[in-house]
Amino acid sequence: MIKRILKITAWGVGGFIGFVGLYMGLAYVLSRMSVEREQTTEATIPVYIKTNGVHTDIVVPVHTDVIDWSKQITYANTKGKDTTAEYLGMGWGDKGFYLETPTWADLTAKTAFKAMFGLSTTAIHATFHNTLTENDSCKKILLSKQQYIRLVTYIRNDLQTDSAGNVRNIVTNANYGLHDAFYEAHGTYSLFHTCNTWANNALKSCGQKACVWTPFDTGIFYQYK
Repeated sequence: MIKRILKITAWGVGGFIGFVGLYMGLAYVLSRMSVEREQTTEATIPVYIKTNGVHTDIVVPVHTDVIDWSKQITYANTKGKDTTAEYLGMGWGDKGFYLETPTWADLTAKTAFKAMFGLSTTAIHATFHNTLTENDSCKKILLSKQQYIRLVTYIRNDLQTDSAGNVRNIVTNANYGLHDAFYEAHGTYSLFHTCNTWANNALKSCGQKACVWTPFDTGIFYQYK
């Protein structure tokens, strides 16, 4: 009986190690394979990709003739209510991570398990910025109007709305600072569709350079070295 238990345990541990190795290997290889940028001569709208070291945001102008984001992602939903901010960063992710895990020390096994295996809901974290500085963690991209329309459509399709068409703000005290808020989102987070996968797909949606697939921010920023 003991030998049988040890054998089953060994198979389980071996299978887990093999899965992790395969996952990391695929993540590395596919994140180094590029989806090339569309060619355009009319790229004038500035968009940024910004990482905090783990999670990638897509940062867009608050006001353009394509959309005024402040009419839906309102300044009033932030603690600071600073109406001078000119840029809006948005990132999609697991709602439990966003609202229940202010630091890695607060991460519970339950939250991690539900996130990895697509068992919880999702949210979009929106952060207003007054200025952005280009560096290794923040890269500027120029889009044409048509490309930006496609990016806007991609983001708006993942924002939940009420019967009146207004995005659904999550009322919470889990804000990260004075200039951010959370919104209900569509979709399911998992090991294979992470916050960075979402950002990478956002780049694909508007014809920008991207990875074939990546669960990590490092894959995206590898393409923009």
